[in-house]
Amino acid sequence: MGVFKLARCLLIDIYELFILVLEPTWNNMINHYVYTSMTGAKASTDQLAVTANNLANAQTPGFREAVNAYRAVPIQGKEADTRVFSVETTPGSNFTSGVIQTTGNPYDVAIKGSGFFAVRRASDSSEAYTRAGNFYVDNTGVLKVGNNATVLGVGGPINIPIGAKVQVADDGSVYTQIPGNSFLNQAGKLKVVNPPASQITRNEDGLFDVPNGQGTLDPNARVIQGAVELSNVNPSQSMVEMISQSRMFDLNIRTLQSADQNARSANELLSLSR
Repeated sequence: MGVFKLARCLLIDIYELFILVLEPTWNNMINHYVYTSMTGAKASTDQLAVTANNLANAQTPGFREAVNAYRAVPIQGKEADTRVFSVETTPGSNFTSGVIQTTGNPYDVAIKGSGFFAVRRASDSSEAYTRAGNFYVDNTGVLKVGNNATVLGVGGPINIPIGAKVQVADDGSVYTQIPGNSFLNQAGKLKVVNPPASQITRNEDGLFDVPNGQGTLDPNARVIQGAVELSNVNPSQSMVEMISQSRMFDLNIRTLQSADQNARSANELLSLSR
């Protein structure tokens, strides 16, 4: 009997050692496991949303591919030293030029190389920037683009007489010719700015902003009339990215399920010692 009592006491000591030493370590590991997988799954869904938006705008003139990346950041706080969040970092846009497609439409204008057309938002009249050059004229003769944004010239909005022919020089000067007249009138000059890519931020409306609110005219900018720049999104690459991001989401969800199952098994094991 003495041997059995000694063995029983030894087992009890092992269980107590497991509870005192290994249980906190196990809980910390599960904590790290769960939080990393949870935030990883969230990051995957965010990336999927970005990629899906890129793919939806693969045929939008002047659209710039949105890009994002993520990094692990430890949580600061009491008893949170083992928890890690995956947070977005270096969000931005791919500013490589898209393919310029000839349309023959006199209101279509594309920028050669880098630069942005200056426009005025319809919502708050603030100045913004876009690569989209599929312009049109509204009922009042004002040159517009996109969702009722006013195209800005060097001196303000550009007005086109109703029924007039339009000619755009390569420096962005806009000329109009009223039917029956042989001379041209300059209606304005497109304001094309070229701020550093690091200073450009994308707004929720799809237009771009610069820190000071207004970009400086680029005198060396050149444009092409009768053509538009297409989106720089590669649909095939975006589809591959969506598949990869979907698999990454599934992997994180399976990891969460595995962590839950491991925690249940550990709790059952620990309950035997109580």
